[in-house]
Amino acid sequence: MPLPKLSDAQIAWVVQQVAAYIERQRLSFLRGAAPLSQNQKAVMASFFPVSTLNSARIVMLRGIRVGNPPFYEELVQMGFDRGSLPDFDRMAAVTFVDTIVSHVVLTDRLLFHELVHVVQYEKLGLGEFSARYVSGFLSGGSYEAIPLEMNAYELEARFAVAPVDPCSVEAEVQAWIDAERY
Repeated sequence: MPLPKLSDAQIAWVVQQVAAYIERQRLSFLRGAAPLSQNQKAVMASFFPVSTLNSARIVMLRGIRVGNPPFYEELVQMGFDRGSLPDFDRMAAVTFVDTIVSHVVLTDRLLFHELVHVVQYEKLGLGEFSARYVSGFLSGGSYEAIPLEMNAYELEARFAVAPVDPCSVEAEVQAWIDAERY
């Protein structure tokens, strides 16, 4: 089912709602978050700036899950099928700026994927990340077609194949920004 066509004002409202949700979730989970372990930092050091590894925080949820944003009800009223919206309950982990909230044991591969998002937030800022996430979803029609996710999955797959071959995720993210792939 195709996504509804939104006006510019509706898109701006959705972007604002997404950014506000991300910031609220970040602040909520940050209190119980821990820094990356020395082992996690060592595994990721060949891929991410030290500043990213030092700023990132992790929360492992047990018995609860990140809920879908409250504004989903308004999106359904705008014509979105509930099943087309990204379902936070089904995600292994979610990154809110620099705070990674995991529903499962955080493997190196999953941590890598989420750290790509931390770099994307660092490069774009919360407002621009939110705008590009929303526009990517609206133009692609699904979670899997969001360019920010495509970039993270592509880099994660490269890491899975060659976890000891260093590369600069920061440079890769910047290249996507420069090429206007988001």
